[in-house]
Amino acid sequence: MKKGRKIRAAVCYEVGKPLVMDEVYLEPPGKGEVTIRVAATSICHSDIHMIKGEHGPCPLPAVAGHETAGWVEEVGEGVTYVKPGDLVVYTLIPAACGHCYYCSIGEHDQCLNHRIVTRAPSKLVTQKGERIYQWYGTMATFAEYATGLETNLVKIPPDTPVDRAALLACGVIAGYGAVVNRAQVKPNRSVLVYGAGGVGLNAIQGALFVGAFPIIAIDVNDRKLELAKKFGATYTINAKKEPDVTKKVLELNDGRGVDYAIVAVAGIDILRQAFLMTAQAGMTVVVGHGYGEQMSAWMPVEFCRGRIIKGSAMGAVRPRIEIPRLLELHRHGRFKLDELISGHYSFDQLNEALASMEKGDVIRNVIMFDRK
Repeated sequence: MKKGRKIRAAVCYEVGKPLVMDEVYLEPPGKGEVTIRVAATSICHSDIHMIKGEHGPCPLPAVAGHETAGWVEEVGEGVTYVKPGDLVVYTLIPAACGHCYYCSIGEHDQCLNHRIVTRAPSKLVTQKGERIYQWYGTMATFAEYATGLETNLVKIPPDTPVDRAALLACGVIAGYGAVVNRAQVKPNRSVLVYGAGGVGLNAIQGALFVGAFPIIAIDVNDRKLELAKKFGATYTINAKKEPDVTKKVLELNDGRGVDYAIVAVAGIDILRQAFLMTAQAGMTVVVGHGYGEQMSAWMPVEFCRGRIIKGSAMGAVRPRIEIPRLLELHRHGRFKLDELISGHYSFDQLNEALASMEKGDVIRNVIMFDRK
């Protein structure tokens, strides 16, 4: 083990407990790896679920964090895409290899050689010599510095606001891509988005971007539903207040089921309800999911007229193409990012920011390491 540099990281030593700000060692980058100085990390609800032990077991100690922008500090052998000083977005989904079977037929999100990594040993080590695990991706970014694979980095212009850039690493592309890439929604087709959090809001603005109509948003939080209107929802429904959600959806879509349902929250009952609100040849896209959930209520006859259930991991995006393009759209006022940020916190306030997220009104809290 090469000890590397001593840094501060927010370590989970016990699930359900506050993270511990600890001094740990970060090993230097190896072949194909890059060390970044973390500038901003947005808190994703997946981080919260893992810290609470709700997404299944993971070896401890562990460090979360995966929605990140930062500055390249050091590169390992063979790294050619970035150099020290570059500003990058770190994302869960790696760039495709470009030459495996699926890449050769244009299905880059199915790349056989560059896969999404979870629950893996990190480059972090405690002062006692114990290996720290990372919950999502090739880096653990609830830390001052992080080391991981070059394939998961996306270069962006150096004048990009780092808090906005961090949002593009996960939640934004997961929602937007579910509509644009996985569902491939056509203009004037109806879209239902179940869940108006960070992923759902971006599914809504993705639906608006491609010309869907109407766009129906469902949530249980009125504040999030108000924000959904700003992101492009034609109609909103509070599932706690509406006595018959399915009936209401049909009324809002001329008595028909919706052409597409994007499910951006966990829960088999919610997924089932959304599926039954689609048209006979409608498509349900699964984005949100919980640990251990199993589908058992579906019958083969429900698919006979053409209904489809399709999964979506990170919006099936090509990160080095779509992330810079979305940042450019934002720069020209054609894509919302500012409105997703509920609050900024220092690294020392991370536990406070996590607690704020759990209250339900927050879309994204961003941890700021760098005020550039």
